[in-house]
Amino acid sequence: MRQITQAISPSNFLLTNPEIFRETVASNGENLVRGMKMLAEDIAAGHGDLKLRQADNSSFEVGRNIATTPGKVIARSDVAEIIQYEPSTDKVLKRPLLICPPWINKFYILDLNPEKSFIRWAVEQGHSVFVISWVNPDQRHGRKDWEAYIREGIQFGLDTVEEATGEREVNAIGYCVGGTLLAAALALMAREGDERIKSVTFFTTQVDFTYAGDLKVFVDEEQIAALERSMEGKGFLDGTKMATAFNMLRAGDLIWPYVVNNYMRGKEPMPFDLLYWNSDSTRMSAANHSFYLRNCYLENNLIQGKMKLAGRTLSLADVTIPVYNLAAREDHIAPARSVFLGCRFFGGEVDYVMAGSGHIAGVVNPPAAKKYQHWTGGKPEGDFEGWVANATENPGSWWPHWQAWIEKQDASTSKARKPGGTKLKPIADAPGEYVRVRV
Repeated sequence: MRQITQAISPSNFLLTNPEIFRETVASNGENLVRGMKMLAEDIAAGHGDLKLRQADNSSFEVGRNIATTPGKVIARSDVAEIIQYEPSTDKVLKRPLLICPPWINKFYILDLNPEKSFIRWAVEQGHSVFVISWVNPDQRHGRKDWEAYIREGIQFGLDTVEEATGEREVNAIGYCVGGTLLAAALALMAREGDERIKSVTFFTTQVDFTYAGDLKVFVDEEQIAALERSMEGKGFLDGTKMATAFNMLRAGDLIWPYVVNNYMRGKEPMPFDLLYWNSDSTRMSAANHSFYLRNCYLENNLIQGKMKLAGRTLSLADVTIPVYNLAAREDHIAPARSVFLGCRFFGGEVDYVMAGSGHIAGVVNPPAAKKYQHWTGGKPEGDFEGWVANATENPGSWWPHWQAWIEKQDASTSKARKPGGTKLKPIADAPGEYVRVRV
């Protein structure tokens, strides 16, 4: 119903939008000619589907004015490049930091520009930062499933960290579906005796999909089966399909204003780094995406102790390391209530923190901006509403609160580490090659 009501808004039609009507009359329809030219270009860019442009993409280039934190790619597998960033402090925390971003979009949401970059900020706080940059998969990766992404991504990253720094104890971060993968990996690693990750932070991550928000509209057996059929021949899901699904969740903000501006007014959208990232979509390997949709959204197997990987049945109760679980109050992709309810399935101590704003702005909120707020309230016990009612509201970013939590786990330091150390020769400059592949 929301889709329909937003679509039939009078502002979306030439004859019922007075401003567009006046522009059309005044220009003798030149705005519509420009708009139809842009529409044709966007359909061609989407290979027959509409790839709606939301920003002036010519203003940005990955590695030039986006994703510019200095670092090196020091290892590469079929599914991931491992980036280590240059230190900016003389001393660093002894435990390196490994970040596992989502594979459904590109990691540089955490490194948009120097002012917004969580990665750059973490380096400045004395972390040895390593990031998994996922491949933009094609038909070669069709059978790469969750186990492959764990072995060739997360555990490959841990192996690389150890080789580059000599450290086995690591702090880890997982963002969104990257966090869900990391949670499953931790449960698997607990069964296998791999204890290298000593603390884990989840950014807007769901492990319980009971209240998974608006995306559940797209998930039932019929829709998943149709997706699987479309992926079967190619071995992947086109990136534009996923991007369109996310845009549809907020069509009133992410679709119709651009339809009006681009195709009726005939105006190019403004340059905006966040919307450039939003449009820089990535494909999904068939086996990976199917496993995720069925085991998480459709069957909710992870919290029921029914998810199977590498011949083992996983239980989040086996994850006994300290957990920092960040939710965002206005998140429509990983609702704060859903993230809260997932806390109870971990076997160790959990700190639940709720940031102001949504799925992106709630996470990417540098302290210098002095925006929004965050709530802290101790252990995530009882019901969500009760926790919120009793939580303490704190002004500004949650980043310093997280840094204090990390240092509480282990504040010991060592000498700053150059990318690759003495054992690994850098392959390429950050942000690497995988992230530059566009669909």
